[in-house]
Amino acid sequence: MTGTPKAPGEAPAAVEVAVDAAAPTSPLPRVWNRIIGAEHLSLLLWDKPGPGGSDTAAEYHEALGTVRDELGVRAVRAHGTFLPETVSVRPDGTFDFSGLDAVYDRFLATGLKPVVELSFMPEELAKDPAYTVFDYKALVSTPTSWERWGELCHALVVHLQERYGREEVAGWEFEVWNEANLEVFWNGTQDDYHLLYAHAVRAVKAADPRIRVGGPSSAAAGWVGALLEYCRAEDLPVDFVSTHTYGNAPLDFRPLTRAYAEATGRPEPEILWTEWGVTPTHFNPVSDAVFSAPFVLRGMKSALASTDALAYWVASDQFEELGWPPKLFHGGFGLLTVGNLRKPRFWALWLLNRLAGGRAPVAVRGDGADATVEALATRAEDGSTVDVLVWNGTLDQSKVAGAAALGRSATVRVTGLVPGARYAVSAYRVDEEHGNIQAVWDGLGGGDWPDAPEWAKLREADKAARRTARARPRGRDGHGA
Repeated sequence: MTGTPKAPGEAPAAVEVAVDAAAPTSPLPRVWNRIIGAEHLSLLLWDKPGPGGSDTAAEYHEALGTVRDELGVRAVRAHGTFLPETVSVRPDGTFDFSGLDAVYDRFLATGLKPVVELSFMPEELAKDPAYTVFDYKALVSTPTSWERWGELCHALVVHLQERYGREEVAGWEFEVWNEANLEVFWNGTQDDYHLLYAHAVRAVKAADPRIRVGGPSSAAAGWVGALLEYCRAEDLPVDFVSTHTYGNAPLDFRPLTRAYAEATGRPEPEILWTEWGVTPTHFNPVSDAVFSAPFVLRGMKSALASTDALAYWVASDQFEELGWPPKLFHGGFGLLTVGNLRKPRFWALWLLNRLAGGRAPVAVRGDGADATVEALATRAEDGSTVDVLVWNGTLDQSKVAGAAALGRSATVRVTGLVPGARYAVSAYRVDEEHGNIQAVWDGLGGGDWPDAPEWAKLREADKAARRTARARPRGRDGHGA
């Protein structure tokens, strides 16, 4: 992945990426594919015309299958488990989960697991139903009764166990609410959120103590220390810490989680960033731009040592909560467009997921080394394949359209290959001319939505840009370039 080249006649600065394929490898934590974000799962049942005349339910289902198959995603975290179309309260006070059953039946058929976000508040339980968020008017009120909230959480888990099996549900994560540290998502206080968490975690654990529960599911890394301290004082479990950030690399919360474990004698909580992305702003052109591809790789690399999951927000541009897409390229959060064309961010994760085997030592030298230019490398256990991923980019979003000063000429040198062996070399690129589906659309004239012939041309172009060659290592020690 490359930045914008320097002006004509000015050679870009040189960078060398050196990989030692003979050195011992270490495990590569696959933080990018444990969880991905998604719009509320009840879109799987959407029966109205979608953006640009699309079939929202079918495309959303296809998008989830694509991120599973091509990015290795294992679980999906979405808002709105307790929306009106998924849960209601019967006259006798029991809960009706038949709408959620229809959603989860179809969702689980994709081969993915849910991260169950315990949100939002059912109207029958809401203390103040006037407080809503999103275009679908999700209720963000405190409950009329904390005990009733706990009953809802317990009833949900028991129902899921009865429908999908106790062992299946034991492998799911349950996350308490979404971004309660923002007034738009919670009309209560931080103390109220702690009560919400306490009643939820006790209710879920009463159904099965093996089920993993966490929070605070906060915006901008907020409230993490406060929740851990509250749970330490109240002797409550926190199986994972969850929080969100956009536009930068995730923080390291290991000192806080280790302190909680030492103080309580409980296992150290995992650290799950359940929302992360290049921007928190919907309808931002950066989400469709090539700029975002190296941003994703930089963030994922920075999280390898300190995070258990870094979940990109979101899989698909089939997205209702902040307004439906008005045109094909509208700066949507999705890795995939309406119509499931792959954006540059998708290809970045696709390349990352192709890294196979153990992590191999890699050194980057030259102007911009380990600053704008970074790399990861892996080697198969038998030495038969070596994968090297190199990218060039910046976190400075003022340069979203490119900057001549970022141009680099990178040379990749791999040493320690099997002497005399013959290797097939495949090179993939993502830049302004490769893996950039918006550029293809602009070349067709742009506009709001493609017609049938234009869709056909876009789908033909929606593929990885690959070059192949044959190479034999030079030198008796297997050195090659």
